[in-house]
Amino acid sequence: MESEGASSRFVTACFLGGLVLGASVLAFHLGLSLPPAMLGSRRGKKRRPVRVYMDGCFDMMHYGHCNALRQARALGDELVVGVVSDDEITANKGPPVTPLNERMIMVGAVKWVDEVIPDAPYAITEEFMNKLFTEYNIDYIIHGDDPCLLPDGTDAYALAKKAGRYKQIKRTEGVSSTDIVGRMLLCVRERSTGDSHNHSSLQRQFSHGHSQKVDDGGSGSRTRISHFLPTSRRIVQFSNGKGPGPDARIIYIDGAFDLFHAGHVEILRIARELGDFLLVGIHTDQTVSATRGAHRPIMNLHERSLSVLACRHVDEVIIGAPWEVSKDMITTFNISLVVHGTIAENMDFRREESNPYAVPMGMGIYRQLESPLDITTSTIIRRIVANHEAYQKRNEKKEASERTYYEGKAFVSGD
Repeated sequence: MESEGASSRFVTACFLGGLVLGASVLAFHLGLSLPPAMLGSRRGKKRRPVRVYMDGCFDMMHYGHCNALRQARALGDELVVGVVSDDEITANKGPPVTPLNERMIMVGAVKWVDEVIPDAPYAITEEFMNKLFTEYNIDYIIHGDDPCLLPDGTDAYALAKKAGRYKQIKRTEGVSSTDIVGRMLLCVRERSTGDSHNHSSLQRQFSHGHSQKVDDGGSGSRTRISHFLPTSRRIVQFSNGKGPGPDARIIYIDGAFDLFHAGHVEILRIARELGDFLLVGIHTDQTVSATRGAHRPIMNLHERSLSVLACRHVDEVIIGAPWEVSKDMITTFNISLVVHGTIAENMDFRREESNPYAVPMGMGIYRQLESPLDITTSTIIRRIVANHEAYQKRNEKKEASERTYYEGKAFVSGD
């Protein structure tokens, strides 16, 4: 009996020893395959920040881009963003609307971005991927759930997936650069017809975000009209969630901020430097249409609000701000200074019967700021008009892939 008991204990000991050895070997191999940021904690060292990388063209930067960057940042501690060069975009998608220097300003101003890499390749090559891992200490490469295919039909992120260092986020529905360019092309076509009824109809469709409506404008190109569905949760996700301190110097600036661009970013940066808290008033669709024309705004109020909220220089926005800055408004928000740039769509307000800044001017709290960049929403639209045929061909090609995406779309969890 003693012999049998000893034998049983020996077998059990061998079995348990084998399990421990196997687990140790498995853990060792898993440890080697983990990103470097995770290895420190396994070795008893302080874990370094998890750095994630996301790239893109970021042409006609919009709230969908910003939401993608927000989601990517949530997957790590630091977000590094690669901005694709003009030449790479032209070779793979057609000419960009905004040049690299403007796109760099836009991406760098997004409050979830920690670092920006210029002239990133459109496709992640093995050489560039290794550079990300070794020089930039990147742990994961991030992209949306929509396919990103190269001209030859291959996956642009195949290497990252193979390396086990790829993570996916949910695409933001309701907007794309193709969609925005399509809205402007549709306006160009309608404007050429001289049909004022169609003009106002288009403006209402853009501003009220008609869902899933597609218009071919008689050209065979199916231009998707905005189907953005605003939610309170999205606004909260983009908000800072903090108000001004009791003695804060509050700066106020207002406008349409349609097709949010580098000119907007730079004037907001300068305005923010004048105080402790920047409050931005965003005019209603009706106000913009009345002051800028029936085709405006291209982006509706909620779309414009999210783009402004994503800017790191902005602390708070008034969604649907009044055209005139009143004494009551100045008192309610404890505004110290009202500012306006020298470059804007409407600079005739001083000569109008109802000057929207008459009250702050009378109170001595109005200042005009020198705009760093000579860019307006009309500048962006003129670029589209000047290269109408090139952008039309680019959109027809891109819209085909977007239709495929929407037709095969399935629910994807995420933010």
